[in-house]
Parts: sequence; structure tokens; C-alpha cells
Amino acid sequence: MGSFTISPSDLYATLGRPNMGSSGAPTILDVCKCEDYDVEPQLIPGARWRDHQLAAQWVHEIPRGQRVVTVCVRGKKVSQAAAAELRLLGVDAAALIGGMEAWKAAGLPTVAKRLGIGNRDGRASRWVTRILPKIDRIACPWLITRFLDPAARFFYVEPAHVIESAKELSAIPYDVDGVELTHRGERDSFDAILEDFGLKDAALERLATIVRGADTARLDLAPEAAGLLAISLGISHQSGPEDHEALERGFQVYDALYAWARYAAGETHNWPATKLKA
Repeated sequence: MGSFTISPSDLYATLGRPNMGSSGAPTILDVCKCEDYDVEPQLIPGARWRDHQLAAQWVHEIPRGQRVVTVCVRGKKVSQAAAAELRLLGVDAAALIGGMEAWKAAGLPTVAKRLGIGNRDGRASRWVTRILPKIDRIACPWLITRFLDPAARFFYVEPAHVIESAKELSAIPYDVDGVELTHRGERDSFDAILEDFGLKDAALERLATIVRGADTARLDLAPEAAGLLAISLGISHQSGPEDHEALERGFQVYDALYAWARYAAGETHNWPATKLKA
């Protein structure tokens, strides 16, 4: 198992990664007492609430080998007790040093609890939009999965039935006329989710500009927008009517773009100017 604690900066370094074992993002569990959790309006991105005193009932949800980070208000008795309990059950768990207070004091991104995100009943969020996704309807599910709810489920239906289907599926409709999370003037649905959930992160803002440029035919907004448009249309062509296949392929693109925006945007690459002489 790894160390018993993790710093806010080290946890932040994992945000945006897929949950893939030791090299990916950990599962973040907010284990605050109910009275503390209910008065806190924000979450660490991707966090889910769990009652650590009932860990034996839900520990099977955690994939084998998946690292877990527990969070409470100050990173003291509650999150440390939760991490200790999970480690006893065979889970590689660590407590966040300083808890939510230290995370917010460091100015790290948070997510507003709304539209069911941050519920205490353990339900995964459900989202519905139009079939045949290309850009926004793949970028938004990626954003939701990586930063709002790792367990989110996505549904695709014909455009005329999105709002009705949202009611039938108890799902949140997005990227369609007449709903809350959709285009707003020159800004797209990806922008709307960032805005409404209060998610502020420099790399995400850079990615949002690229998505907006590709999705709204404003390729002048970012040099990378034309490339994203080309790749997205290629994925759509490859996937045909298989919407979730397009989603799976697209997630790899957005994982790479986000990693580039956070860590590699300043790098350059060129064929070596000098060549070996015969």
C-alpha cells in the first residue's frame, strides 16, 4: 500500500486522469459527518460521499488495486479513521492532509453541489442528449466523468425526445435547445457546465476554448481547434451509429488534450536540424 496521507498538491496532480490503477486518479471519498457535509456547498472534483462507518457494505464498489483518498473538514480524526478502516479491509487508502479546508486554502478547484452532484444517497448521476455526438456531446461527458461524477451514465436519444426522455430516465438534459446546460450565445455546453458548477482550472479553461472553437466553427479561437474538429469528425465516421463507441474513443482524445494543456502546452517539437554526415 501507499503512504497513509497525501497532500492537496499531490492529489491535485492526479485530477483529470482516468481511474486506472496506481498511475491513474484515485477514488476520492468525502467522509465528512452528515452535519458537516450538508453545510459545505462544494466538493473536491470527482468526490463522492460515503459513510465510513458502513464501509463493509460498500467497499466492494472499489475495484481491486484502486487507490482511495478520504477527505473530511480538517483531515484529522474522521478521514484518518476512514483511511485506517479501508486499509484494514484491504484498500490502498490515504487521508488528505488538512482536509477540505487545506484544499480550499490552496486555491485548488472545487465543484458546486447541484443537480444531484454531491448527493448522499450514492446514486450515480444520469445525463441525456442527442444521438450521433461529435464534439460538445463527447467533451461534456468527459468533463462530467473526470471532474463531477466518475460513475455518471450517459444516454443518447433522438433530438426531439431529449427533454421527454430526461424525465423518463431521471436524467439531466444537456446540449439541446430549451434546457439549462446548453449553448449560451457564443459559448457552448462545455462552458455552461464549467460556469454552473463553478469549476475553475487554467487547463480546463484552455481546453474549453479549443472545444468552443471546434464546436461553433470559430477555428480562430485556438490553433488546436481545427485539429480537434478533424479528429472528432473522424471518430464520428469510425463509430457510425454507435454513440458509446464514439464516447470511448473521444475520452482518449480529451484525456490527452487535458494533459497537454496542464503539462505540455509550452513544449515544442521539430525534426533535428543537424544530420549525421556520411
